[in-house]
Amino acid sequence: MSNASRLLVVDDDQDLRDTLSEQLGLHEEFQVTTVDTGSAAIEAVKGDRIDLAIMDVGLPDMDGREAVKVMRQNGFRSPIIMLTGQGSDNDTVMGLEAGANDYVVKPFKFAVLLARIRAQLRQYEASEDAVFQIGPYTFRPGSKLLTNEKGSKLKLTEKETAILRYLYRAGQAVVGRDTLLTEVWGYNSNVTTHTLETHIYRLRQKIEADPSNARILVTEPGGYKLIP
Repeated sequence: MSNASRLLVVDDDQDLRDTLSEQLGLHEEFQVTTVDTGSAAIEAVKGDRIDLAIMDVGLPDMDGREAVKVMRQNGFRSPIIMLTGQGSDNDTVMGLEAGANDYVVKPFKFAVLLARIRAQLRQYEASEDAVFQIGPYTFRPGSKLLTNEKGSKLKLTEKETAILRYLYRAGQAVVGRDTLLTEVWGYNSNVTTHTLETHIYRLRQKIEADPSNARILVTEPGGYKLIP
């Protein structure tokens, strides 16, 4: 799924990297990249979009917490989960102060890490810092902005932003009109499907190369869906 969350696993233990990559890769909601040093992690988050990083503390070239600090200073805003062999309160505090969002102590159960990843991603998606890819656009719901590949920015209304955010979270599933009305407008008796259709029409005027032949925000029997 092309709107899968992009995860970066940073650990110098190849067996652990391979295991995490394999287990996370079994879930279609994730795309996984791995590196084995702090400097490689710093470079990785400068390039491609990374939605969450899993960082080991004990890296061969630097302390993982120092790498996190540099990543934050460079503008990386996505969640970071630290992996450590030590579970002391002081160790946890140091990691969180460096900019990590959560801490998992080795050895850990994969199900626990998976739950922590999903929880952090949910919080991130609801934050002002969230960034998603929709077709040729970078979508920043917190700023109500779409930016195309040439850097041109499209300003969205609050409702347009809410529609795109909800459709994005649905993956490529069809979302019914009544569901969108409830999620975006709430239980407002004055709002009809005509209101929704008007907003969909205006969104297509902004984001589609040919609004009469939609390729990104498409109509399906029963509702709408996004084609990433």
